[in-house]
Amino acid sequence: MKLHQVCSRRTLAVTLQQLRFLQTRRIDARIIKTGFNTDTFRSNFILEDFLRRGQVSAARKVYDEMPHKNTVSTNTMISGYVKSGDASSARELFDAMVDRTVVTWTILMGLYAGNNRFDEAFELFRQMCRSCTLPDHVTFATLLPGCDDAVAVAQVHAFAVKLGFDRNPFLTVCNVFVKSYCEIGRRDLARVVFEQITYKDSVTFNTLITGYEKDGLYIEAVRHFVQMQQLGHKPSDFTFSGVLKAVVGLHDYVLGQQLHGLAVSTGFSRDVAVGNQILDFYSKHDCVLETRNLFNEMPELDFVSYNVVISGYSQAEQYEESLGLFREMQSMGFDRRNFPFATVLSIAANLSLLQMGRQVHCQAIVATADSIPHVGNSLVDMYAKCEMFEEAVLIFEGLSQQSTVSWTALISGYVQKGLHGDGLKLFTKMRGANLRADQSTFATVLRASASFASLSLGRQLHGFIIRSGNSENVFSGSGLVDMYAKCGSIKDAVQVFQEMPDRNGVSWNALISAYADNGDGEAAIDAFEKMIHSGLQPDSVSVLSVLTACSHSGFVERGSEYFEAMSRIYGITPGRKHYACMLDLLCRNGRFEEAEKLMEEMPFEPDEIMWSSVLNACRIHKNQSLAERAAEKLFSMEKLRDAAAYVSMSNIYAMAGEWESVSLVKKAMRERGIKKVTACSWVEVNHKIHEFSSNDQRHPRGEEIVKKINELTAEIERQGYKPDTSCVGQDVDEQMKIESLKFHSERLAVAFALISTPEGSPIVVMKNLRACRDCHAAIKLISKIVKREITIRDSRRFHHFRDGLCSCGDYW
Repeated sequence: MKLHQVCSRRTLAVTLQQLRFLQTRRIDARIIKTGFNTDTFRSNFILEDFLRRGQVSAARKVYDEMPHKNTVSTNTMISGYVKSGDASSARELFDAMVDRTVVTWTILMGLYAGNNRFDEAFELFRQMCRSCTLPDHVTFATLLPGCDDAVAVAQVHAFAVKLGFDRNPFLTVCNVFVKSYCEIGRRDLARVVFEQITYKDSVTFNTLITGYEKDGLYIEAVRHFVQMQQLGHKPSDFTFSGVLKAVVGLHDYVLGQQLHGLAVSTGFSRDVAVGNQILDFYSKHDCVLETRNLFNEMPELDFVSYNVVISGYSQAEQYEESLGLFREMQSMGFDRRNFPFATVLSIAANLSLLQMGRQVHCQAIVATADSIPHVGNSLVDMYAKCEMFEEAVLIFEGLSQQSTVSWTALISGYVQKGLHGDGLKLFTKMRGANLRADQSTFATVLRASASFASLSLGRQLHGFIIRSGNSENVFSGSGLVDMYAKCGSIKDAVQVFQEMPDRNGVSWNALISAYADNGDGEAAIDAFEKMIHSGLQPDSVSVLSVLTACSHSGFVERGSEYFEAMSRIYGITPGRKHYACMLDLLCRNGRFEEAEKLMEEMPFEPDEIMWSSVLNACRIHKNQSLAERAAEKLFSMEKLRDAAAYVSMSNIYAMAGEWESVSLVKKAMRERGIKKVTACSWVEVNHKIHEFSSNDQRHPRGEEIVKKINELTAEIERQGYKPDTSCVGQDVDEQMKIESLKFHSERLAVAFALISTPEGSPIVVMKNLRACRDCHAAIKLISKIVKREITIRDSRRFHHFRDGLCSCGDYW
């Protein structure tokens, strides 16, 4: 039997099969016209071979010299042009064709659809139908993926149903419509199509699971995975990828472990894509050890594997391990454009390592990765957080597209460095550029607003969020909870939380932190337990917030229980901040031996924050010997954030009356070039911020403020107030110490607020340093005398004074 006869019979068999399904096909007269010329068949083979090797010009020469071309010849040549990106030549050949098949139309539709030119693709589809050429299953699979035009998708779906493509022989087409409806956000229609499919396959389930996961409907994704298992469909690598992402969204550690076990038992854990998703699951749950162990056991690693673990170490603040793995990755031969430049730049930003950031910047330039949007945004963020604002702005202005993300990176850099006013001005400019703020932008500007404790500004931003349609967004809602809490309005914070239609781990964390910072330890613990009962697993931030609440309330035993449960129950590896919080909790309760034992058992050396907690607790408990050891550790550190360690040690010596030692500490501080941060407080009155420093009488209403302070001092002395002159770290006479205490910055701010606001209205004062014991005692009595709630937010926490009492219960 000759080759052309075999081809003829096969083609006729296919044609008859299509007739049975569609009953609209006719035998093509071209079969008779071409006669299956063997020269044409041979030329088509050569044509395909040239195109397969990318030799488009050679292929076109063969095509032009063919004496007898058929539709296969032209379709092959058009397809070659499409794959090489030569749209004009493809269209020219297409327009010159007299007889086009469904394959011809579909190839050109693929060209337009693949380049997001869906209007032209759908116009071709309409022309094809008007020419009486009916689509096949490949047409639908080519036309629809990626299309975001809901009307067009619905019209094509209706046409497909009319042709009978909604029946089981065309399951591929049904799966395409499930996917398309998911992509345009119509999960309801995707579900309808899904339910109408009688015999579903794994692809059907994978498509819906992925659609639900991408839309944040994680429970639905997991439910369909379970249904898929019950019906006996075998999962694929796509199945595991989709459902593992859903489990990450649910923060369900136990379910994730079960899926890991299933992936192992089915052999899919050896697939690098599935392995990467499992890595991501453990990484997102702060399980650094499990992530690294799995990474070491994976039979195959790709650049994604390295990126996930490097990012995981960074999120856990294990920066040395992250950078070490980055150095290892550089020798693995991966495409340098896939290096985690953004993650490494964020490490440089967080540690203010400008030199390292510049080195990474150079590497990104060499790899031409600096033009990648998220790398460019990270460069803006790094330079801004390293306080190199000119460079940050220069890179920002050089970005090919100044998106919401890049604006937010710049704003965030200013806000994080305490330049909150500049950050808010940039936000105003961003709005002027007609860019829509996203949840990260709102979170950043809300943080700026909270730093001023400006409730009026915060409420303006709240209104803007509502008008922009982001009020129901879970991250914007969480930012509002945090903002109101930091402005001292825990009532508004709780109300926003209760009104949120959806809550995730971030929103619960915001509420727990709000209670913790405002000194309500019981409420913070209650919120933590409610979060767990709601089905959400706590993350490292949740545990840190509840540990902070225990520290502020003196709940040593409960704090110890939560710390121990981190790894045992929740599978979270404690980080530096968790250990620092536990040290603070133990030291503030005078349990120094346990604190020292914990420091010995830590997987890292105690840092500045930890030793500072020890030093501060030694001041409270008058443990001078341990204070001297802690101070020695702090003073020997190469870099300190500020002069707090020197000031604390100086105050400890002052309380003990060792003025010579006080002088030595101050001399060491001067020699090192460290300056004490000036204590200042500020209060908002009539939408304006008024700032005060100690003994500052420069305010326009200075005389009235001094008069009010003298009146209040006389009143509280009648109530039993006795000045605590041990709070004054200067070797001066007792009367000068008393006068100095009267005019501390927080008292000036309170006095000004009392003479500037209506009687009975609450007062919120911010202070950049820790409030002193004497002011704490004085303001308690002032709140009782003036019958007002006075809130002081110092560098550590909130103090809500009402009727002579403080929310901290004098434990601070």
